[in-house]
Amino acid sequence: MTDAVLLMAYGSPDTLDQVEAYYTDIRRGSPPPPHLLEELIGRYRAIGGGSPLSRIVERQRAALAAELARRGRPWPVYAGMRHIEPRIGRVVEAMAADGVERFVAIALAPQRSSSAAGYRRAAEAAIAGLRERGERAPAFVFVDSWHDQPRLIEALAAATNEALARFPDPSRVRVMFTAHSLPARVVAEGDRYPDELARTAALVAGRLGLTGYEFAFQSAGRTGEPWLGPDLGDEIRRLAADGIHELVVCPVGFVADHLEILYDIDIEAQTVAREVGVRLERARSMNDDPIFIAGLADIATAALAATPSATGARPVGDA
Repeated sequence: MTDAVLLMAYGSPDTLDQVEAYYTDIRRGSPPPPHLLEELIGRYRAIGGGSPLSRIVERQRAALAAELARRGRPWPVYAGMRHIEPRIGRVVEAMAADGVERFVAIALAPQRSSSAAGYRRAAEAAIAGLRERGERAPAFVFVDSWHDQPRLIEALAAATNEALARFPDPSRVRVMFTAHSLPARVVAEGDRYPDELARTAALVAGRLGLTGYEFAFQSAGRTGEPWLGPDLGDEIRRLAADGIHELVVCPVGFVADHLEILYDIDIEAQTVAREVGVRLERARSMNDDPIFIAGLADIATAALAATPSATGARPVGDA
């Protein structure tokens, strides 16, 4: 075994009894205040008692392996999480034990952001640990952005079109693209995340032939500092005040169902929409959509093709 693919996701608790440890982990080891913990537990309870993310990432992993095999590239595909098991570091160690000599690491977040650097650091730390113990460490290439990947755009456009088709007259429906907010200071620090989000949205809108569309951020953290806006709920209220009462939301910054989709849009944003008389339909998430999975296969194939053979590969690189 030589080449492989590693999919990396943020991670999310499968059950309510995992929420506290998960929340503590994303707070870098600082236990959450009781009221914030109870609030988060309540959100997970509202979507069924836990997140489906781990199960969805496993489906994505299996679908990508099947697609690569269909193309004559039977590379093993692994999946690791940042904040819950299986951790990225442990998965990288397992890859080394399996004889993987080179792999492409793909964060399941299309747009590059400063927060995404954690995926790379997790893989690098595992590689460094292997070397410190005198064990063979695979080389890897890290794909840090794929916001304009053609099949991603095609799949997002198809999902949005399906949502538009649920309305009697799709031409009268406003489309709003969304993504996870980040602290506003990232812009001052030169983060290209907002620009890449704008590019993704523009490409999807162009494929749909939209003459106008909206963009909003969602899921801002409770940190006491300003976060990127405008906020999804505020934008729904603004549209209603402007006389727009039919809306499709397409979350272009996410590629799987999890809390930010199932609660923040399907419950929280829907509640706002009902209050102001807006019919809101959400474009389905990518999950294991065949076109989306084909896009991941394109990314993996191109990254490995552009990287030297395992014997001469750089430990870390950009695709």
